[in-house]
Amino acid sequence: MTAPATQPVIDLNSDLGEGYGRWRLGDDEAMLAVVTSANVACGFHAGDPATMRRTVRAAVERGVAVGAQVSYPDLAGFGRRAMDVPSEELRADVVYQLGALRGIAVAEGGEVRYVKPHGALYHAAAGDERVAVDVAAAVRAVDPSLVLLGQPGSAALAAAESLGLATAAEAFADRAYTPEGRLVPRGEPGAVLDDPGEVAARMLRLVREGLVTATDGTDVAVRAHSICVHGDTPDAVRMAAEVRAVLTRAGVRVRAFVPGS
Repeated sequence: MTAPATQPVIDLNSDLGEGYGRWRLGDDEAMLAVVTSANVACGFHAGDPATMRRTVRAAVERGVAVGAQVSYPDLAGFGRRAMDVPSEELRADVVYQLGALRGIAVAEGGEVRYVKPHGALYHAAAGDERVAVDVAAAVRAVDPSLVLLGQPGSAALAAAESLGLATAAEAFADRAYTPEGRLVPRGEPGAVLDDPGEVAARMLRLVREGLVTATDGTDVAVRAHSICVHGDTPDAVRMAAEVRAVLTRAGVRVRAFVPGS
């Protein structure tokens, strides 16, 4: 008899808690019924204490892993504008955001398990070694058991690993890739994908083969432990649900990437 093949496993994450005050963005409740990890905004690009607490409470109730989505201080620009923040300030910003979400998580009977930079900080940490080290050092200063979630092959993951942090790599379901394996900038045509069926098929291929099709039609190798569906993508919940359904039907186990979740 031949031994059964190992069942493929993948996490499904989304950016949640991105409302502010009375203004809501996306359907967090519906998304939490689909994803296995929640990247919770910590107040710098979106989110406020009540929104953070409501999001964490819902995640804990559903057994969804909670992660801190840290950002540049840029509420007006939703954290997607490039900023040049000195190292001392950037490290303090990351520590502050982590501390806020950890306090809320404890109050709700949960815990923060990982960290994912948001928007412009995510992209800066992916390519700028100084920013990458600042983010990783701040995370380690708060809790060296936290996992850093980021782009495969990025400076962010390299810096985290050099400082002794565990890391996890992610792919983006709703974003197009360049032939170099980078995300197509949001301002360019076709950067955001909006066909749930197409997206789900792309992610199934990613899990099975480790490949996605780039904008020029070539195949790009992408190693990932987690798949992200942005909460502010049009029809995000339907897209995430289709991705999960297609993966599950294909025998892929969808579960959080952080141990013990």
